[in-house]
This record gives sequence, structure tokens and C-alpha cells, in this order.
Amino acid sequence: MHPSPRRPAAATSNPAMLLLLLCLGWAPPGWGWSRGSSRGTAGLPPNATTPISIMGLMPVNQSEEESRITQGVLPAVYLAMDQIRNESLLNPYSLDLRVYDTECDNAKGLKAFYDAIKFGPNHLMVFGGVCATVTSIIAESLKGWNLVQLSFAATTPELADKKKYPYFFRTVPSDNAVNPAILKLLKHYHWKRVGTLTQDVQRFSEVRNNLTDVLDGKDIEISDTESFSDDPCTSVKKLKVNDVRIILGQFNEEMAVKVFCCAYDEEMYGSKYQWIIPGWYENLWWEAWINSSQCLSKNLLTAMEGYIGVDFEPLSSKTNKTISGRTPQQYEKEYNARRGDGQSSKFHGYAYDGIWVIANSLQRAMRYLNSTNEHQKIEDFNYSNQKLGNIFLSAMNETRFFGVTGEVVFKNGERMGTIKFTQFQEQKEVKVGEYNAVDDTLIIINNSIRFQGVEPPKDKTIIQEELRKISLPLYSILSALTILGMIMASAFLFFNIKNRNQKLIKMSSPYMNNLIILGGMLSYASIFLFGLDGSFVSEKTFETLCTVRTWILTVGYTTAFGAMFAKTWRVHAIFKNVKMKKKIIKDQKLLGIVGGMLLIDLCILICWQVVDPLRRTVEKYNMEPDPAGRDISIRPILEHCENTHMTIWLGIVYAYKGLLMLFGCFLAWETRNVSIPALNDSKYIGMSVYNVGIMCIIGAAVSFLTRDQPNVQFCIVALVIIFCSTITLCLVFVPKLITLRTNPDAATQNRRFQFTQNQKKEDSKTSTSVTSVNQASTSRLEGLQSENHRLRMKITELDKDLEEVTMQLQDTPEKTTYIKQNHYQDLNDILSIRNFTDGKDGEKAILKNHLDQNPPAQWGSSDPSRTSKDPIEDINSPEHIQRRLSLQLPILHHAYLPSIGGVDASCASPCVSPSASPRHRHVPPSFRVMVSGL
Repeated sequence: MHPSPRRPAAATSNPAMLLLLLCLGWAPPGWGWSRGSSRGTAGLPPNATTPISIMGLMPVNQSEEESRITQGVLPAVYLAMDQIRNESLLNPYSLDLRVYDTECDNAKGLKAFYDAIKFGPNHLMVFGGVCATVTSIIAESLKGWNLVQLSFAATTPELADKKKYPYFFRTVPSDNAVNPAILKLLKHYHWKRVGTLTQDVQRFSEVRNNLTDVLDGKDIEISDTESFSDDPCTSVKKLKVNDVRIILGQFNEEMAVKVFCCAYDEEMYGSKYQWIIPGWYENLWWEAWINSSQCLSKNLLTAMEGYIGVDFEPLSSKTNKTISGRTPQQYEKEYNARRGDGQSSKFHGYAYDGIWVIANSLQRAMRYLNSTNEHQKIEDFNYSNQKLGNIFLSAMNETRFFGVTGEVVFKNGERMGTIKFTQFQEQKEVKVGEYNAVDDTLIIINNSIRFQGVEPPKDKTIIQEELRKISLPLYSILSALTILGMIMASAFLFFNIKNRNQKLIKMSSPYMNNLIILGGMLSYASIFLFGLDGSFVSEKTFETLCTVRTWILTVGYTTAFGAMFAKTWRVHAIFKNVKMKKKIIKDQKLLGIVGGMLLIDLCILICWQVVDPLRRTVEKYNMEPDPAGRDISIRPILEHCENTHMTIWLGIVYAYKGLLMLFGCFLAWETRNVSIPALNDSKYIGMSVYNVGIMCIIGAAVSFLTRDQPNVQFCIVALVIIFCSTITLCLVFVPKLITLRTNPDAATQNRRFQFTQNQKKEDSKTSTSVTSVNQASTSRLEGLQSENHRLRMKITELDKDLEEVTMQLQDTPEKTTYIKQNHYQDLNDILSIRNFTDGKDGEKAILKNHLDQNPPAQWGSSDPSRTSKDPIEDINSPEHIQRRLSLQLPILHHAYLPSIGGVDASCASPCVSPSASPRHRHVPPSFRVMVSGL
């Protein structure tokens, strides 16, 4: 195939010759394109005598897909040549484009190139190059022929290597030209973390590698790079695992369908993801490949919604006049009119500008040659003329004008063009912005980009740490309650100090009461500190508060509970004194107990602070979705006061406080039914110990279980402190307030104490009072009861004998003799019993009471010769015996029997049960003891 450029046009009039020439590959003038043909001298102006040949290398075979590009661009090429001819831009020369069919085959394309050189005229330049492989082979050999090639459709990034392809230029931006535009888009939306998904094809791999170089040093991280050959699902899943939100894809239409099907399955679409893929796909590209995928069409479209395509701009959107004197819009109308119903191509504008680039470069070369006065013309070029070849090369590099595709400028042979951004919106591509490579500017058209959410997707899962803080209303409410409690405690303190000399207050140990109030106020104060977290104070202040609030609560608890413990211990110490001996425990001893407890606390706290002080720690929890629906994840964090050996220190404190609390509760239980008027608040103190012990145990347990819920934890801790402090203070002081108001002299009316104890017996439900609830005294109680029973029986027998004596011996002389002979020993027994009661605490008072009711004047004889030393002499007469017994028996009953379970000592005369025998009823089991002198 070697067409001759100078065949006569008349040859086309012979049909046989025309058929022969068509078979040889020659096309007559005016034909749009023909295999291996040249356009000849078609369209030359009448005065043009020298055509300038341009080698056109394009696929024109109808069976090749790339041939559609040629069909679509030739009308634009001829339109440009006609306009150049009409403007006489190259006068006296005209462009003669000779098209050679490469068939998109490396061998055939290379053969066409060599045939054009060998058999054709001297071509000044090469115009074309559609198929990447064919173009790269030819472009690599251009230097040996001193030929400059200008392509309008070869976008492969490989051709950007100027060391390998120094004579290659292109009016169309390369595939790599989209990377600076992508960089600008990423910066516009502040996306700093991306991932790439690339099909294992050289064209796409080169774009990805260039993108890596472009993003390097631009503060944008490529967090994951995935590639695939046929199945992209594994790579898509890895992108999701690595939390890639902005995906930069490089793949063809067939793989794009598979990618979006996988994205739908992995839910990598919608408001949280943004796909950026090539924008050169054909219109409705997915319809041709949907049947080969395994997902439904609606699912595919759902996943595709919102993706952004990036491609070069076919025509400029500006309304400026181009080098041809026409606006891009005017050119487009002329092009559509020229092609008619023929095939269109998105490269037609670049082919149109390419012809103008060649004409402009040749014009510049002509001017250069004219300015040098070397008498050399462009038509003198041949393949071995390196000088003219370099002139053409320099002229091409200096090209700069505004064409229908925008500003035409070359940088290292690469077109600095305009990149457009389109977005898939409601099943159609919508232009949303463009990037001008010359000015490095990005324009978003009227904010036309529609994101699936209320804002652009985040480049990663934004983990917003949110402090779980104390609610301000809750803190305010509990603080108000705390302030009321402190006011109440201050009022009680004022009351206690003011009335400290009153008997009622004095007997309840006002100093110990002051300690209870002080401990309560310290406990109240700790509530304010427990509610201060990172939302109120700085981290450094919070760390200080960790130590301060621990000290305040510990000292406050020990002061209040220690005072109650000491007072409870005093009641128990007196109560267990079963011998009924006087026992005085002064307040100084109780203060010493509280001081000892505080000393232990201080030792623990100081060691804790010195060895392992409390620090601020932050506990992070699992991520949660944003309640407001934003594209962020909330990671709750919680501040704690902890140290390295927190468990050990808490164990020491809990063990010490726990044992103290348990012992206090034990003492309170032991004295639960004790009411000591001389220690007028003993019962309430015991109730307070119960209250504090139980509430502290519950509060500590619930507080530990709710440590991840600061509001609940703070509420429980605060309420426990408020409840314990308030109830304790009210139990201690409210009864005193009431008593002092209703009966100011109550403290002086009775300084004796009473105690009661009920004990169930197996054979009856009657209650028996004992001197101690300690079970260890049961054997002693049983012994006393046994002795009591024996003495009762003895007294009963003596009463019967006395009654018989008085009945039989009326006032006869034989009475005295009978008594001396028969009852002398019995009377001595009675006197012995009387002597047994000597020294009992209540004898004098009871004897005085009995003497007041039976004065000595009523005793009969007043013979001074008779003395009490001789019991026989005192009972000479039955009247004297009866009176003597009437004096001694009440003493026996009152002074002795109560201590062993006898009669009620509060009676002025022997108290007996109504159910007993008329003579001498048995005393009921329940009793009370009245002891003075405490």
C-alpha cells in the first residue's frame, strides 16, 4: 500500500480506474476518509502552489471500535483546514492531510507509518495516534525521523515520558491530567484520607502510580491501595475494613458494574462514602454490563448514586472567541452541521484544536526562518533535516492560544487542559464543576454537587470523643439539697453550743455531738467536689480534686461515724455491766477513740498520697452513632480518679471501714432495745449507726456497678451522703429540740436508766427481762432465777408459819415461850435474808419509803429496856413479831428480789401479779431495775 500523492484528479472519472485506486487505498479529493489515503490537494486555494503534507495515522476500519473516533473527528479536522485555508494563515502553503489506516494493530500501524515515509511525500508532521499501543511504538521512533507527532486522542500516561517520547505532543489531556484535578477536589472538601481501587491493567496502574506521586507531600494520605483482576469484592471489603470513605477508582465500565455491586453488598454507598471514578464512560454505560453481574439493576443504581466522574472537558464552557474567531458554542453548531447524521466523538474538539496547533506551529516556524535570513523554507524539510525538525519542535512547545477546548498550552508535551467533574444524579450524568490546569483553579458550578447526607462525607470515621459528664441540672439540684443540709447542720451546731449547759444536752455529750455535726458537714461538702468533672474544671484541677475529695469524705465519715460508734460503745459498756456496779465513761475517753480512728485514717491517706497518688485517667468506651444523625461516631470517655495499685488501697480502706462499720452495727444491735434516760440519745445513736452502715454498703456497691454512668453514680453517691448525714443529724438533735421545747426540765427529773429485754421461751410467750442481752450471761441468769425461786418458797413457808403462830397465840403468855422454842431459827433466817440485802443500792430509799408508811409509833411497846440487838427480846409479843416482819419482808422484796428476777422495784410496797395466790402471788417474769448513781 503506497498511495501516490500526485495522481491526477481526472482519474476518478474512469470507474475501472477508480475501483483500482480504491483497492490500492487512494481516495479522491473531497472524500472524508479512506484507508491508507490522503486527502490530496482538496480544498487548496487557487493561488496555493505548495501543499504541506501532514501524515494522518488513524484507524479507519469499520470493524474496529476505535474507528468511530476517526469517523467522529474527521468532520472537525476538515472544518479546521477549511477555516485555515480561508484565513490564509499559511499562505502560500496549505495543509495536505494524508490519512493512513493503522487498524489499531501494532504491526499494521507500524507498516503504514513506514510506507508513508517511503512512498509518500515528505510529511512535515504526524497528526493522529488513537490506539495507545500503536501510538507508543510510532512515537518512540519519531526522533530518528525528526518528525513531531501531535495526537488528539491518545490519553495513555505512558506517552508522558519525555525521555522516551521527546517528539510526542497531544492536545488531549492524558489520563494523568485528572490527578491534579482530583487533588484540588480533595482539598476543596478537606478530604485528607483516601483509598484506591485499581483494575490490573497497565493504563489504570500508571494513573494510580502518578496519583500517588501527586498526593505525596500534599498532606493527603492514601490509607489503602487495592487492586483486582476480575473479582473486586475482596478488595472492596478490605477498603471497608480499613475505614476508607473516599475511594478513587480506576477501572473500565465492565469492572465498574461489578465494583458497585460489591459496594452495595458491603453497604459502601450513601452519605458516608464518596466514589470518584473515570468519567470517560459512554452514556448509560451500565446497561451493557448489568446482565453479566449478579445484582439487581435498582441495587446497582442505588450504589452508583452520587459517584463523581473525572474526565477532560470536550469543549470549553466559556464564551470567549477562539483562535478561529468563533466561540466554542459556534464551533459546535458548525461541527454538528458538518457531520450531519454521522458518528460523533468527544475528541472532535481536540482534533479541531490540533489542526490549529499544527498551523500555528508552522506559521511560527515560517516567521523564525524568515527572521534568520537563511533562505530556508519549511517545504525544504526532509526526514534527515534535524535543524528544521528542532525548529518545528520548539515552535510546538511555544504554542499558546485559546481554542474550543480551552487554553491550549503544552508543558513537557502534555496539554494543560480543562478537566470536568460530573456526578451521577438520578440515573444521569450532571456536570458539577471543572478544573483549569493552566490556572490551577477549581470551580464548582452553583454548589450543584449533591451529597447523600446533609454535608460532604467524612474522609474517615470521625471519632468524636465525648466526655460523659455530670448533668448540670442534676448537679444543681443535688447541690441545692446539699446546701440545705449544711444550713440544717449549722443550725444544729448553733443549738448544741448554745444549750451545752442544759441538762438535756449535757447528758448527751455535746462535744461528741459537735463531732457528728462536723463530720456531716464535711460529708456534705464532698458532694460539691464529686460533681466537678472535666466539663467544669481543667484536667490539672480535676486531678487535684481526686485527692481532696477523698480526704474530705474519709475524714468526714470517720468523724461522724466514729463519734456515733464511741457513744454506742459507751452504752454497750454500761449495759453489759451485769453486776450493776457504778461505771463512769467520760467524754475524754470517747474523744480519744475518735482521735485514734482519725489517726489511722491519716496514716492510710498519707501513705496513699506519697506512695501511689491518685491520677486522672480516661476510660474509652465503644463507638456509638451520632444521635443527631451526623456522619460521625461518638466514642464516650469517662474520667476516673485511679492509680497503679487502686485495688490494694481500696481494699485497705474498705477493710478498715468495713470492720469498724460491722462492729458498730453489732454494738447497735446489742443495744437495740436499750433506753437510757441518763444518756438520753442512746437509742437514736444506735439507729443512726444502723442507717449509716446499711446505706454505705448499698451506696458503695451500686456506685461500683454504675461507674460507667456518671450521672447515676453521682446521684447515688450524693443521695446516700445526704440521706445518711441528714437522718443522723435529725435523729440526734430533733428529739432534743422537741424535748427542750415541750419540757425544759426533763433532764433533771430522772437520772436513772431503764432497760428492757424480751426473750421468747419455748413453753410460753411471756417476756423475761434480763440484765444483759449478751447470750453469754444466760447461765448466770438461770442461776439467779433458780436462787430466786428457792428464796420465794422459803418466804412463803415463813409467812404461813407466822400466820399460824399469830392465829394460835392471841395475846397469851405462852406466845413468847412458843416462839422461842419453835421458831427461833426461822426468825434468824429472816434476819439473815435481811442482812443479805445490806449494801444494795436502793435499800435506804426503800426503807425510808416503808418507814414513812409504817412509822415506829405504830409498832406497839416502847419499853426502853428492849433493844434491836436481841431479836428474841423484840418479838416477845405476837404484835411485835408481826410488825417486825412487816418491816423486813418489804425490804427483802424490794432490795433483793429485783436483782434476781423478782418484783417491780418501782412499787412502794411489794408488787405481785394479780394472777398469783391471794397470800403471796408469784412475781411475773418481766421486770425492770432502777439503779441510781450513774
